[in-house]
Amino acid sequence: MTAVEFGFTLNEVSLSMKPLALRLTKDEEKAKDLLQETVVKAYTNREKFTTGTNLKGWFYTIMKNTFITNYQRMSRRNIFIDVTDNLHFINSSDSQIENKAFSNFATRDINKAVGKLENNYRVPFMMHYRGFKYHEIAERLSIPIGTVKNRIHIARKELKQSLKTYTYKNV
Repeated sequence: MTAVEFGFTLNEVSLSMKPLALRLTKDEEKAKDLLQETVVKAYTNREKFTTGTNLKGWFYTIMKNTFITNYQRMSRRNIFIDVTDNLHFINSSDSQIENKAFSNFATRDINKAVGKLENNYRVPFMMHYRGFKYHEIAERLSIPIGTVKNRIHIARKELKQSLKTYTYKNV
């Protein structure tokens, strides 16, 4: 596929991916930026795309990874370390006082929902939650990496279902 053909095809795919970018960022301007950044990355790495495979899936993966990278970068900018004796991590972007009752209920419900997961799903999920990478979990549990990803996915799905009371929907 020539660069012109690839660019044309990429343009068509990017138009269909705008709703996804909007869903990820929840902001029109940030969605446009994410889409533009994804198109640039996809075009500059076009030699890595295998002709005949799913371009939309490839583009989706680039967009998702770009969003995650940008989100993590922004999160790191808003955190600083207090170098006093306690060594607390403080989120510097917000300082608000709130009633912790809702948080306590939510935490209790989350812990209860995680406790109800089958061990096959709970163990990899909790390891991933604690910061282990997929390959590390696979090594420690002596299972294939695909199984680890699948079990974490199922755990998330079950947790989402059992904690649907806490989901926020725009009216």
